[in-house]
Amino acid sequence: MKIEHLAIWVGDLEAMKTWYCEILGMKAGERYHNPKKGFSSYFLSFESGARIELMHRSDVNPRGNSPQIGYAHIALSLGSKVEVDEKTAEFKQKGIPVLDGPRTTGDGYYESVIQDPEGNLIELTI
Repeated sequence: MKIEHLAIWVGDLEAMKTWYCEILGMKAGERYHNPKKGFSSYFLSFESGARIELMHRSDVNPRGNSPQIGYAHIALSLGSKVEVDEKTAEFKQKGIPVLDGPRTTGDGYYESVIQDPEGNLIELTI
């Protein structure tokens, strides 16, 4: 088995699509809309083929207090400590919240953690 894609409920579908494409370099497919269910989504892809689906429906409630049960973060492998350091500095310079790192964690990962505009955590690692 392998993960086919990850899905994230978002409040502002268009703004989040733009952020993931501009900041993380993803490419967006066509917007899907189901008016009967009030559902819209985009599939976003990395060059590697990994995909994230951003989904919106007006009756999905915003995130509660953190931490909460469920998915904690998305981890993106950048390939080296130098890349983690450089991307973290780049994101910080752009005003993207860097919540932690870069650092070596207790279990040996070298990582930093950024936050997307709706509070979803993205771990940058080797």
